Amino acid sequence: MANHKSAKKRARQSLRRQARNRNDRSEMRTAVKKVRVAIDAGDSQSASGALKDAERKLRRASNTGLIHWKTASRQISRLAKATNRAAGAGA
Repeated sequence: MANHKSAKKRARQSLRRQARNRNDRSEMRTAVKKVRVAIDAGDSQSASGALKDAERKLRRASNTGLIHWKTASRQISRLAKATNRAAGAGA
């Protein structure tokens, strides 16, 4: 355990950040999963809506340093591609 006042503060900050990161990561993964579920169900309307939300969550995660920006871009690209394919197949 930390002994210095500054080290104790660092430990508290670390726990708060860890909790925030865990929550943000969970929200991001859930948003991505919703897009995939909508695509699998063949619902292109809800898939495009879910894609919008997932893109926002992925970009925020990359801006805050939770994931790398190239990882976010790659995931957004693949989700958009899959959504467009599902919309084309449904039409």
